[in-house]
Amino acid sequence: MPGFFRTLSRDLRAPLHRKRAFDLLHKLHSEKLPLEGVVERSIKLGTNGWYRVRSLQVLSEITGLAREVAALKPKIILEIGTARGGTALIWAHIAEKKLVTCDLLDKRGFADLVRAFPPPGSQCDVSVLIGDSHSPEFLERVRKELDGELVDFLFIDGDHTEAGVTQDYEFYSPLVRPGGLIAFHDIVDDQPLETNEVQHFWKKLSPGKETKEFVNDPDQCGFGIGVLKVPETADG
Repeated sequence: MPGFFRTLSRDLRAPLHRKRAFDLLHKLHSEKLPLEGVVERSIKLGTNGWYRVRSLQVLSEITGLAREVAALKPKIILEIGTARGGTALIWAHIAEKKLVTCDLLDKRGFADLVRAFPPPGSQCDVSVLIGDSHSPEFLERVRKELDGELVDFLFIDGDHTEAGVTQDYEFYSPLVRPGGLIAFHDIVDDQPLETNEVQHFWKKLSPGKETKEFVNDPDQCGFGIGVLKVPETADG
């Protein structure tokens, strides 16, 4: 029952929260912050309800990743796991042409806000796809959205089970261009939830490959980002 009333409250306040969210986004755009400033604001934009924009990231880790991605000068970014849109806000400021962000749960009007993430003057078009990233049908939707083009950067931060992250990697890594980057969130050993198993996948994936890790504290609970560079050639 508490969940029902929480949802009802959010529904009733949605018009107010929507207006405030767009106002805060316009304010962010007007400030013309450097990348580091956008990343810091993405942790918690200040919006509420269905329009809450935030990211459960360690600032130093996501800043390091954002700099790495920006250095690629990416045209196309694909994200598995929109959640509350914080990282999508970052990618929308970096991608030159297109951001495709995917999530299992419908965010109601939130997708309208996400599509408005790119700053003024940007040519980045944002697509928000809702569905199960593990289904072949959803993979085809992503392929159709990319229209035959390869991705420069893939961020996998959806299903955190080992089977789930493995499936996302197997489905979407072939869409990344040679020399592109693939990043995974929550790679440290100590995790707050038993279902967080990305660290097991990462340990199996990384040996013998060109990788980098952004971990604020090796003893921290949760978080940590692993980055894999896709080989420039087939024989890597």
